[in-house]
Amino acid sequence: MKAEKKILGVDQKCFFAVLAVCIAGIIIGSFFDFQINEKMANVTKSGSVFAAFGCYFSYCLYPAAGMCLYKGLKKKNQPMAGIISLFIGWFFAVYYTNSYSGPKLRELFHYSAGKSSAWISVLCWFIIAVLYVWPIIVCRKVLDDVDAYKLIAVGAAILIAGILADSVNLWLKQVASRPRYKYLLTLDDPASEFRNWWQMIPNLAGSNDSFKSWPSGNMTIASMMFSFPMLMDVTRKRSNRKNMIAFGIACLFVLLYGYNRIHMTNHFLTDVCFGTLFTYVIYALVSCAFLSGINKRHRNEEEQSKELKE
Repeated sequence: MKAEKKILGVDQKCFFAVLAVCIAGIIIGSFFDFQINEKMANVTKSGSVFAAFGCYFSYCLYPAAGMCLYKGLKKKNQPMAGIISLFIGWFFAVYYTNSYSGPKLRELFHYSAGKSSAWISVLCWFIIAVLYVWPIIVCRKVLDDVDAYKLIAVGAAILIAGILADSVNLWLKQVASRPRYKYLLTLDDPASEFRNWWQMIPNLAGSNDSFKSWPSGNMTIASMMFSFPMLMDVTRKRSNRKNMIAFGIACLFVLLYGYNRIHMTNHFLTDVCFGTLFTYVIYALVSCAFLSGINKRHRNEEEQSKELKE
Protein backbone atom coordinates (compact mmCIF):
# COMPACT_ATOMS: atom_id res chain seq x y z
CA MET A 1 0.00 0.00 0.00
CA LYS A 2 1.57 3.23 -1.14
CA ALA A 3 1.67 6.13 1.30
CA GLU A 4 0.07 8.52 -1.18
CA LYS A 5 -3.02 6.29 -1.37
CA LYS A 6 -3.60 6.36 2.37
CA ILE A 7 -6.05 8.58 4.19
CA LEU A 8 -5.89 8.50 7.99
CA GLY A 9 -3.60 5.46 7.86
CA VAL A 10 -5.75 3.23 5.64
CA ASP A 11 -6.44 2.78 1.94
CA GLN A 12 -8.49 5.59 0.46
CA LYS A 13 -11.24 3.08 -0.39
CA CYS A 14 -11.99 2.85 3.34
CA PHE A 15 -12.32 6.62 3.49
CA PHE A 16 -14.84 6.72 0.65
CA ALA A 17 -16.74 3.76 2.13
CA VAL A 18 -17.28 5.70 5.37
CA LEU A 19 -18.38 8.77 3.40
CA ALA A 20 -20.86 6.63 1.45
CA VAL A 21 -22.36 5.17 4.64
CA CYS A 22 -22.73 8.65 6.18
CA ILE A 23 -24.37 10.07 3.06
CA ALA A 24 -26.72 7.08 2.82
CA GLY A 25 -27.70 7.62 6.46
CA ILE A 26 -28.35 11.30 5.81
CA ILE A 27 -30.58 10.52 2.82
CA ILE A 28 -32.57 7.90 4.75
CA GLY A 29 -32.82 10.10 7.84
CA SER A 30 -33.98 13.08 5.81
CA PHE A 31 -37.18 11.13 5.08
CA PHE A 32 -37.55 8.94 8.17
CA ASP A 33 -35.76 10.62 11.11
CA PHE A 34 -38.80 10.83 13.36
CA GLN A 35 -40.08 7.35 12.52
CA ILE A 36 -36.66 5.79 13.20
CA ASN A 37 -36.54 7.36 16.66
CA GLU A 38 -40.05 6.18 17.39
CA LYS A 39 -38.91 2.60 16.74
CA MET A 40 -35.44 2.71 18.35
CA ALA A 41 -35.67 5.12 21.29
CA ASN A 42 -35.56 3.37 24.66
CA VAL A 43 -33.53 4.83 27.55
CA THR A 44 -31.63 2.15 29.51
CA LYS A 45 -29.15 2.20 32.40
CA SER A 46 -26.41 0.51 30.37
CA GLY A 47 -27.00 2.98 27.55
CA SER A 48 -26.74 5.87 30.01
CA VAL A 49 -23.39 4.61 31.31
CA PHE A 50 -21.98 4.29 27.80
CA ALA A 51 -23.35 7.69 26.81
CA ALA A 52 -21.68 9.30 29.83
CA PHE A 53 -18.29 7.58 29.77
CA GLY A 54 -17.82 6.17 26.26
CA CYS A 55 -15.98 9.33 25.20
CA TYR A 56 -13.02 8.25 27.33
CA PHE A 57 -11.75 5.86 24.66
CA SER A 58 -11.68 8.58 22.00
CA TYR A 59 -10.05 11.14 24.27
CA CYS A 60 -7.16 8.73 24.93
CA LEU A 61 -5.97 9.82 21.49
CA TYR A 62 -5.13 13.31 22.81
CA PRO A 63 -2.38 12.23 25.25
CA ALA A 64 -1.23 9.73 22.61
CA ALA A 65 -0.91 12.62 20.16
CA GLY A 66 0.97 14.56 22.82
CA MET A 67 3.47 11.70 23.14
CA CYS A 68 3.90 11.67 19.35
CA LEU A 69 4.83 15.34 19.49
CA TYR A 70 7.08 14.80 22.50
CA LYS A 71 9.09 11.99 20.90
CA GLY A 72 9.30 13.78 17.55
CA LEU A 73 10.35 17.12 19.00
CA LYS A 74 12.79 15.48 21.38
CA LYS A 75 14.42 13.75 18.41
CA LYS A 76 14.73 17.18 16.82
CA ASN A 77 16.44 18.55 19.93
CA GLN A 78 13.38 20.45 21.12
CA PRO A 79 12.65 18.61 24.42
CA MET A 80 10.94 21.56 26.14
CA ALA A 81 8.57 22.04 23.21
CA GLY A 82 7.90 18.31 23.37
CA ILE A 83 7.08 18.43 27.08
CA ILE A 84 4.69 21.35 26.55
CA SER A 85 3.00 19.52 23.66
CA LEU A 86 2.64 16.39 25.79
CA PHE A 87 1.03 18.43 28.55
CA ILE A 88 -1.34 20.06 26.06
CA GLY A 89 -2.48 16.67 24.76
CA TRP A 90 -3.06 15.37 28.28
CA PHE A 91 -4.78 18.60 29.36
CA PHE A 92 -7.30 18.59 26.51
CA ALA A 93 -8.22 14.98 27.28
CA VAL A 94 -8.84 15.88 30.93
CA TYR A 95 -10.61 19.13 30.07
CA TYR A 96 -13.03 17.65 27.53
CA THR A 97 -13.73 14.58 29.67
CA ASN A 98 -14.47 16.77 32.66
CA SER A 99 -16.88 18.77 30.50
CA TYR A 100 -18.72 15.77 29.04
CA SER A 101 -18.40 13.09 31.73
CA GLY A 102 -17.51 15.11 34.83
CA PRO A 103 -21.12 15.78 35.93
CA LYS A 104 -21.97 12.06 35.78
CA LEU A 105 -18.79 11.12 37.64
CA ARG A 106 -19.49 13.66 40.40
CA GLU A 107 -23.02 12.33 40.55
CA LEU A 108 -21.63 8.90 41.43
CA PHE A 109 -19.97 10.49 44.46
CA HIS A 110 -23.24 12.26 45.35
CA TYR A 111 -21.65 15.66 44.81
CA SER A 112 -23.93 18.69 44.90
CA ALA A 113 -22.46 22.08 44.01
CA GLY A 114 -22.57 24.47 46.94
CA LYS A 115 -23.60 21.74 49.36
CA SER A 116 -21.01 18.97 49.15
CA SER A 117 -17.33 19.30 50.01
CA ALA A 118 -15.23 20.84 47.25
CA TRP A 119 -12.74 18.02 47.76
CA ILE A 120 -15.18 15.60 46.13
CA SER A 121 -14.99 17.66 42.96
CA VAL A 122 -11.19 17.75 43.24
CA LEU A 123 -11.14 13.97 43.66
CA CYS A 124 -13.22 13.49 40.53
CA TRP A 125 -10.90 15.73 38.55
CA PHE A 126 -7.90 13.80 39.89
CA ILE A 127 -9.45 10.49 38.83
CA ILE A 128 -9.94 11.81 35.30
CA ALA A 129 -6.38 13.14 35.22
CA VAL A 130 -4.89 9.81 36.32
CA LEU A 131 -6.96 7.84 33.79
CA TYR A 132 -5.07 9.55 30.96
CA VAL A 133 -1.61 8.64 32.19
CA TRP A 134 -1.55 5.09 30.82
CA PRO A 135 -1.86 6.14 27.12
CA ILE A 136 1.25 8.25 27.63
CA ILE A 137 3.18 5.34 29.16
CA VAL A 138 2.09 2.87 26.48
CA CYS A 139 2.79 5.24 23.59
CA ARG A 140 6.23 6.05 24.93
CA LYS A 141 7.10 2.36 24.58
CA VAL A 142 5.44 1.53 21.26
CA LEU A 143 5.95 4.68 19.16
CA ASP A 144 8.80 4.61 16.66
CA ASP A 145 10.93 7.77 16.66
CA VAL A 146 12.90 6.91 13.50
CA ASP A 147 10.85 9.41 11.48
CA ALA A 148 10.55 12.40 13.81
CA TYR A 149 8.79 14.53 11.20
CA LYS A 150 5.99 11.97 10.77
CA LEU A 151 5.53 11.69 14.54
CA ILE A 152 5.17 15.46 14.78
CA ALA A 153 2.76 15.55 11.83
CA VAL A 154 0.54 12.79 13.23
CA GLY A 155 0.47 14.26 16.73
CA ALA A 156 -0.29 17.76 15.50
CA ALA A 157 -2.99 16.50 13.10
CA ILE A 158 -4.85 14.59 15.83
CA LEU A 159 -4.78 17.51 18.25
CA ILE A 160 -5.65 20.26 15.78
CA ALA A 161 -8.34 18.27 13.95
CA GLY A 162 -9.96 17.27 17.24
CA ILE A 163 -10.16 20.81 18.57
CA LEU A 164 -11.30 22.15 15.18
CA ALA A 165 -14.02 19.51 14.81
CA ASP A 166 -15.37 20.21 18.29
CA SER A 167 -15.46 23.95 17.60
CA VAL A 168 -17.21 23.51 14.25
CA ASN A 169 -19.76 21.22 15.86
CA LEU A 170 -20.58 23.71 18.62
CA TRP A 171 -21.04 26.47 16.03
CA LEU A 172 -23.32 24.33 13.84
CA LYS A 173 -25.49 23.46 16.83
CA GLN A 174 -26.24 27.16 17.22
CA VAL A 175 -26.82 27.58 13.49
CA ALA A 176 -29.36 24.75 13.36
CA SER A 177 -30.92 24.97 16.85
CA ARG A 178 -32.74 21.71 16.17
CA PRO A 179 -34.88 20.30 19.02
CA ARG A 180 -33.76 16.94 20.43
CA TYR A 181 -36.09 13.95 20.33
CA LYS A 182 -36.01 13.67 24.13
CA TYR A 183 -37.30 17.24 24.31
CA LEU A 184 -40.08 16.49 21.82
CA LEU A 185 -41.19 13.59 23.99
CA THR A 186 -42.06 16.06 26.77
CA LEU A 187 -44.63 17.75 24.51
CA ASP A 188 -48.26 16.75 24.02
CA ASP A 189 -47.73 16.42 20.27
CA PRO A 190 -44.04 15.62 19.57
CA ALA A 191 -44.46 15.31 15.81
CA SER A 192 -45.86 18.83 15.51
CA GLU A 193 -42.62 20.41 16.79
CA PHE A 194 -40.27 18.11 14.90
CA ARG A 195 -37.93 19.86 12.48
CA ASN A 196 -35.79 18.35 9.75
CA TRP A 197 -32.07 19.15 9.81
CA TRP A 198 -32.37 21.72 7.02
CA GLN A 199 -35.15 23.67 8.78
CA MET A 200 -32.68 25.78 10.72
CA ILE A 201 -33.46 28.66 13.08
CA PRO A 202 -30.04 30.20 13.83
CA ASN A 203 -29.23 31.08 17.44
CA LEU A 204 -32.53 29.87 18.82
CA ALA A 205 -30.72 27.32 21.01
CA GLY A 206 -28.64 29.74 23.05
CA SER A 207 -27.60 27.80 26.14
CA ASN A 208 -30.64 25.50 25.98
CA ASP A 209 -29.32 21.97 25.36
CA SER A 210 -32.79 20.81 24.29
CA PHE A 211 -32.26 22.64 20.99
CA LYS A 212 -28.78 21.31 20.20
CA SER A 213 -29.58 18.10 18.39
CA TRP A 214 -27.88 18.74 15.01
CA PRO A 215 -25.14 17.71 14.49
CA SER A 216 -24.27 15.19 17.19
CA GLY A 217 -21.38 16.38 19.37
CA ASN A 218 -20.83 12.92 20.79
CA MET A 219 -20.37 11.57 17.28
CA THR A 220 -17.66 14.18 16.83
CA ILE A 221 -15.97 12.63 19.85
CA ALA A 222 -16.56 9.07 18.66
CA SER A 223 -15.30 9.78 15.15
CA MET A 224 -11.93 10.82 16.54
CA MET A 225 -11.30 7.06 16.61
CA PHE A 226 -10.85 7.13 12.85
CA SER A 227 -7.40 8.62 13.52
CA PHE A 228 -6.44 5.43 15.41
CA PRO A 229 -4.97 3.75 12.27
CA MET A 230 -2.87 6.86 11.66
CA LEU A 231 -1.48 6.51 15.18
CA MET A 232 -0.77 2.82 14.58
CA ASP A 233 1.16 3.85 11.49
CA VAL A 234 3.91 5.42 13.63
CA THR A 235 4.42 2.45 15.99
CA ARG A 236 7.51 0.25 15.92
CA LYS A 237 5.80 -2.90 14.68
CA ARG A 238 3.47 -1.23 12.23
CA SER A 239 1.78 -3.00 9.35
CA ASN A 240 -1.13 -2.48 7.01
CA ARG A 241 -2.93 -5.36 8.72
CA LYS A 242 -2.72 -3.63 12.12
CA ASN A 243 -3.94 -0.41 10.56
CA MET A 244 -6.97 -2.21 9.15
CA ILE A 245 -7.70 -3.82 12.53
CA ALA A 246 -7.55 -0.35 14.10
CA PHE A 247 -9.90 0.92 11.38
CA GLY A 248 -12.31 -1.94 12.09
CA ILE A 249 -12.28 -1.11 15.81
CA ALA A 250 -12.98 2.55 14.97
CA CYS A 251 -15.92 1.61 12.73
CA LEU A 252 -17.48 -0.65 15.37
CA PHE A 253 -17.03 2.00 18.05
CA VAL A 254 -18.62 4.72 15.90
CA LEU A 255 -21.56 2.47 14.95
CA LEU A 256 -22.15 1.54 18.61
CA TYR A 257 -21.94 5.19 19.63
CA GLY A 258 -24.34 6.22 16.86
CA TYR A 259 -26.86 3.58 17.89
CA ASN A 260 -26.54 4.74 21.50
CA ARG A 261 -27.29 8.37 20.62
CA ILE A 262 -30.53 7.41 18.86
CA HIS A 263 -31.44 4.71 21.38
CA MET A 264 -31.03 7.16 24.28
CA THR A 265 -33.35 9.74 22.59
CA ASN A 266 -30.53 12.30 22.24
CA HIS A 267 -30.28 12.47 18.46
CA PHE A 268 -31.81 11.61 15.11
CA LEU A 269 -30.10 9.53 12.41
CA THR A 270 -29.16 12.64 10.41
CA ASP A 271 -27.60 14.21 13.52
CA VAL A 272 -25.44 11.13 13.98
CA CYS A 273 -24.40 10.88 10.32
CA PHE A 274 -23.61 14.59 9.93
CA GLY A 275 -21.59 14.60 13.16
CA THR A 276 -19.55 11.66 11.88
CA LEU A 277 -19.21 13.08 8.38
CA PHE A 278 -18.03 16.54 9.43
CA THR A 279 -15.48 15.14 11.87
CA TYR A 280 -14.19 12.49 9.48
CA VAL A 281 -13.68 15.01 6.68
CA ILE A 282 -11.96 17.49 9.01
CA TYR A 283 -9.56 14.79 10.27
CA ALA A 284 -8.88 13.66 6.71
CA LEU A 285 -8.14 17.17 5.43
CA VAL A 286 -5.96 18.14 8.38
CA SER A 287 -4.01 14.88 8.37
CA CYS A 288 -3.46 15.02 4.60
CA ALA A 289 -2.24 18.60 4.92
CA PHE A 290 0.28 17.65 7.61
CA LEU A 291 1.40 14.36 6.08
CA SER A 292 1.62 15.47 2.43
CA GLY A 293 5.03 17.01 3.03
CA ILE A 294 6.21 13.86 4.80
CA ASN A 295 5.04 11.63 1.94
CA LYS A 296 6.74 13.90 -0.60
CA ARG A 297 9.94 13.74 1.41
CA HIS A 298 9.77 9.93 1.48
CA ARG A 299 9.25 9.77 -2.29
CA ASN A 300 12.26 12.02 -2.87
CA GLU A 301 14.38 9.83 -0.61
CA GLU A 302 13.29 6.72 -2.50
CA GLU A 303 14.10 8.32 -5.84
CA GLN A 304 17.52 9.42 -4.60
CA SER A 305 18.18 5.92 -3.27
CA LYS A 306 17.30 4.40 -6.64
CA GLU A 307 19.57 6.85 -8.44
CA LEU A 308 22.47 5.98 -6.16
CA LYS A 309 21.96 2.26 -6.77
CA GLU A 310 21.90 2.80 -10.53
